[in-house]
Amino acid sequence: MFHTALSRRAVLGSVAAAAAATTLAACSKGGSGDSVDENTQVKITMLVLGDKPTNGRYQKMLEKLNPILTEKVKATLDLFYVEWADWQTQYNVQLLSGDSKIDLITTATDWLFGWENAQKGAFYAMDEDILKTNAPKTWEQVNSKGDWDLCKLPDGKIYFMPEDNYTQWTNHGYFYREDWAKEAGLADGKAQTWDDLTTYFTWVKQNQKKAFPWDVAGANETPLTGYLQGHTDGQTIQQLSAGNYYPFQTTAADPYTVGSWYAESSELIDAAKIAKQWGELGVWREDALNYDGDTREEFLSGLSGADQHHTQTYLGLITSMKERQPNAGVNMFWFGQENKNIFRDIKTHGAMAVAANSKNPSRALKVYDLLRNDEECYRLLNFGIEGTDYVITSDNKLDTPKGYDASKDSLGTNFWAGRMDEFELPRVSEPANKAEIFKELDGMAKDYPYSTLQFDKTNLDSTLAAMGSVFSQYIPQLQYGKFADPEKAITEMRDKLKQAGYEDAKKEIQAQLDKWATDNKLK
Repeated sequence: MFHTALSRRAVLGSVAAAAAATTLAACSKGGSGDSVDENTQVKITMLVLGDKPTNGRYQKMLEKLNPILTEKVKATLDLFYVEWADWQTQYNVQLLSGDSKIDLITTATDWLFGWENAQKGAFYAMDEDILKTNAPKTWEQVNSKGDWDLCKLPDGKIYFMPEDNYTQWTNHGYFYREDWAKEAGLADGKAQTWDDLTTYFTWVKQNQKKAFPWDVAGANETPLTGYLQGHTDGQTIQQLSAGNYYPFQTTAADPYTVGSWYAESSELIDAAKIAKQWGELGVWREDALNYDGDTREEFLSGLSGADQHHTQTYLGLITSMKERQPNAGVNMFWFGQENKNIFRDIKTHGAMAVAANSKNPSRALKVYDLLRNDEECYRLLNFGIEGTDYVITSDNKLDTPKGYDASKDSLGTNFWAGRMDEFELPRVSEPANKAEIFKELDGMAKDYPYSTLQFDKTNLDSTLAAMGSVFSQYIPQLQYGKFADPEKAITEMRDKLKQAGYEDAKKEIQAQLDKWATDNKLK
């Protein structure tokens, strides 16, 4: 989905084609296949995304969690971190290595190449029996929602377990200061259109001399893609990336015809012209592409008029800004709110797979079933040790202990592949109007229409890689308004995309989309 694809490439970036270019050392396996009987103690290692904490917090948590796992399923848990530096490449290399020391793998079909890695044999092929026997609570919960079909390849096997019982919104947009927006003349201090953003940035530039209107660091194509989402009915096909970019779209009006707002739309030219206008206005620093400062801290400190990320981050920023600058206030301009082109998170935005080369796949499922469905285990893994990592307030809200500093004290287990609404607690850090925000979003949002669409990329990978190289030459410069003539630059980019094989790739994608739609009796 657009918001998810945007999240990863805007914040982190990397080489998405790495997994597709290599064949795994081992094919997917199925059955029970454990190397030892269930009465023998084993260690289960779970791969997670994120920088490995150095504060010892998660190790202390494991000292509490592992005796429970030992008692219940004769297993202990350890974590293997794929860190954010070059994370996509490192993630795919790890999965391609055939490492038998990894048992559980955090995956997703929209940002962690879940389908590609399943097709290439990174994940254990599961049938109903192994899930019913070893992860019965997970089986029943997912089955009750009819969501196992979201996790199957055409062979009928199940390759991961969806995080389908956790409510979140990761649609992106700009955060901005409500007090400054009122001063800029925006009604109720709210930006409702792209023109409102220009008005706001202009006011900040003219009236807040110490602040950039939007201090942004590195590649961040939201001046383009954010505009496109709000000014077309484009639906990004999130299963297809070209380097750091997601070039193929359908439209809500014609959901079974493939196109590309990068390669074809007139709106890209409009977006690039606005980006140039913002650049000339001085919305961002001249060297934004090479800047690596903490722009969120600058926003909270009054040195930036805006920030960019998703709604979950926005919830926390509302509270943080109230603590730092009580009279400021924070609002959010969601990409797509102008035309209600916003999508709900897909149910495989987070998912957990068993590694194909795990020596103990059945035991790994038993551990996962506890982490997901046993409240004591869930709280330990997600929140840590009560009194040290978190506290429960008298009104049953989750809070941090006195003196807690998230930059130093964070648990960092990053369990994004099995969170459950029933075990979550309201957080002190969340605003009182969280439910209203979610309701507003849900009123605008649509379901992503291609959750079960899988592509055979055998004939696409080299072309997508070549297209990614073209995008990397042009998009970063377009997004910051660096071309003297953005329309001419876009024409050049599109010519090079055709040379890279765009038209042939489009035909192949169209053929596969047609087959999927026909097989699912959608047209």
